[in-house]
Amino acid sequence: MASNKSLVPDAKDALNRFKMEAASEVGVNLKQGYNGDLTSKQAGSVGGQMVKKMIKAYEDGMK
Repeated sequence: MASNKSLVPDAKDALNRFKMEAASEVGVNLKQGYNGDLTSKQAGSVGGQMVKKMIKAYEDGMK
């Protein structure tokens, strides 16, 4: 069964900042708290941007 509990509680704030930064980069206006009014396309673009940035950071760390 999946859990929403964070393994590193301090990471929650950092992940929220990361999500807001990614949303800003793709032009999606996120607000603090509930964002259920987003379309699937908007939510997907935020998640996709986050993944792109994580992959780039990993690749840069390998160099």
